[in-house]
Amino acid sequence: MPELPEVETVRRGLQHLVTGYTIQDAQQLHPRALKPESIAPLESLQGAKITGTNRRGKFMWLTLNRPYVLVAHLGMSGQFLIHQKNRPHATHIRAHFTLAKPLRTKELVFNDQRTFGWLSVEETTKSIPTSAQHIAPDPFDPLFDKAATINNYRKRTIKIKTALLNQEIMSGVGNIYADETLWRAKIHPEVSTADLSKKKIESVIDFATEVMQEAINKGGTSFADLYINVNGESGFFEQSLAAYGQEDEPCPRCGTLIRRITFGQRSSHFCPRCQRRK
Repeated sequence: MPELPEVETVRRGLQHLVTGYTIQDAQQLHPRALKPESIAPLESLQGAKITGTNRRGKFMWLTLNRPYVLVAHLGMSGQFLIHQKNRPHATHIRAHFTLAKPLRTKELVFNDQRTFGWLSVEETTKSIPTSAQHIAPDPFDPLFDKAATINNYRKRTIKIKTALLNQEIMSGVGNIYADETLWRAKIHPEVSTADLSKKKIESVIDFATEVMQEAINKGGTSFADLYINVNGESGFFEQSLAAYGQEDEPCPRCGTLIRRITFGQRSSHFCPRCQRRK
C-alpha cells in the first residue's frame, strides 16, 4: 500500500503538472471509484479550476476554486497518471479527467488495479477534508507537535509496531517504513511503548522522518508496479530497504539473517541481533 513517501511523490507531480488547469470533463468509470460519503458526483467538478494540492498522512487532495476539494486515497494500487503519447495508456482506469488551459489539454486518470482506492468530493474544516479529520499530522506537517506525539505514544501500552501504524497518533507510516524505522532505531517490533523511554520514542519519530525523507528523495518504494508516479515511473527506494521484505537476507549492519514474524495480521521484518526483545 502506498505510504507517505509514495503519496507525497504523487502529490508533488500533480502540483507541478495540473495546477492552474480547469477540469473540462470528469467521468466515473467504476462503481467503487467514488467513496459513498462523497457529497457530489465527479461530474460536478466540471468547470472547477485546480488551484493546488495538499496532503495529510496517506490522504491527498486537489484544491479547487470551489468550496470543496477532490480527495484521493490510493488504497493498495491506486495511481494518478497523466496520459502521454509516447507511453502505453493505463489499463485499469476508474475515473477520467480532461484538463484544459489556453491552448493546452491533458488527460488525467485514476488507475486502480485492485479497486481499494477511492476519490471523494468533500468539504473542509480548517483546510482538512472530512475523511481526514481523524488523521493525526505527519512529521512533515507544520502542525506536527513532536512533544505531544511522544506523550501520546508513551501513555499507551501497545506494541511499538502497532503504535507506528496507528494513523491517529502520527500519520504516514505504514508497514514498509515502520519496519525500516524500527531497524534503524534498533527496537524489536513487539516491544511495548510503555517500556520505551521518552528519548527512545523521540528517536523512533526521528528515524521515521529520516527514512521517509530518503524515500521521498528516491521517488518512493515500488513493488510489482502497484505504485508509480504520475509519469508512470517507479520509485527506487526498494534498493535501499534494510529490513522490509528482506527475510533471510543478511542485516546490512551486522550480517545476521533478517527474520519475519506475523502479529496483528501483519508481517514484521527485523534483525534478531540488532533488534533484541528484552
